[in-house]
Amino acid sequence: MDDLILHDDVIVEQSSRKTCLFIQRACIRALWEELITFPKAGLVSKEDCGSHRDMNADLMFRSLFSLRNYFLRMAHAGMNQEPFGALKELGMAAEQHMMLVTKGVNTHRGAIFILGLLAAAAAYRLTHQLRQFTLGEIIQQQWGADLREHRDLVHSHGSLVRKEYHDAGGARAQAISGFSSVYTIALPAYRITYQFTNNSSLARIQAFYALLAQIDDTNLLYRGGLSGLNFAQQAAQQFIDQGGVFQDSWFLQTQKIHQQFIAMNLSPGGCADLLGACLLIDQIETKEI
Repeated sequence: MDDLILHDDVIVEQSSRKTCLFIQRACIRALWEELITFPKAGLVSKEDCGSHRDMNADLMFRSLFSLRNYFLRMAHAGMNQEPFGALKELGMAAEQHMMLVTKGVNTHRGAIFILGLLAAAAAYRLTHQLRQFTLGEIIQQQWGADLREHRDLVHSHGSLVRKEYHDAGGARAQAISGFSSVYTIALPAYRITYQFTNNSSLARIQAFYALLAQIDDTNLLYRGGLSGLNFAQQAAQQFIDQGGVFQDSWFLQTQKIHQQFIAMNLSPGGCADLLGACLLIDQIETKEI
């Protein structure tokens, strides 16, 4: 047992501990960077609560910090090629723990599913030296069939929306696609903006609004219906078309959109989760240990 270490209730070999901790910290950092990004239309940040009356930045921070052991466990499970059923059980336990911490407020349900899968894929990719594959491709290869059979949570906002709007995707559809929206929309916007500005905050804003312009966010559909989704996408696309964060008035423009979302009670939580995925993937695939 000398080569085994007990850390946060997970026993891992010394040689694997570094990988699991790297992934755990990358997940927490991705969620933290998503939280502090401002202005994000209608979403919680350190500056304000957006369209949410039941949560604030302090609650979001406690929530994301409560997930640290979950991400470690998901990395360990991915490293050991655990089946989807085992990953699902870890996710359900993490959600229950989150709800205890937040007193029933759904702060990170989507992130638990999305970043948890990516954490498992990252550990598998690093352990087996599969750098020729993206995390999205590994998810499709390892758990794609199970994801297609996976039933929605009965009481989730996404499942309710998909009953009414059959074309709406949601987190499961994103995972089945290998997070194509992250790879084709968010990551290019993030990396190009960072290349030209050397400013991660501006890069996050650009990636977020690029997603908002194109994603059929089920949270927007739940809160505002098709009219709310259309308004959100058009506002974001107009911002991007005018130059995004490369225009001098970018902050005033995004503040205006943010206030419009608050007035309309709109909150694109799905885009926030995908921004977190973008930030995690960028860390894992470009800054690997």
